[in-house]
Amino acid sequence: MKPFTTLAVVLFSLISLVHILRLIFRWEIVAAGWVLPIWVSIPGFIVTGGLAFLLAKEMRK
Repeated sequence: MKPFTTLAVVLFSLISLVHILRLIFRWEIVAAGWVLPIWVSIPGFIVTGGLAFLLAKEMRK
């Protein structure tokens, strides 16, 4: 197991978890006075979750 790959899987998994929690609990994010729409977390969850899954699968080979 490579340490960087493990770290990347953990980080992508955590980011994906935060996106899904934001969808469930309807957390609002405000950046520079602009409210980030909730729907942005859907592709955020899919992309980061997919990357974590694919990296973990690659790591096991």
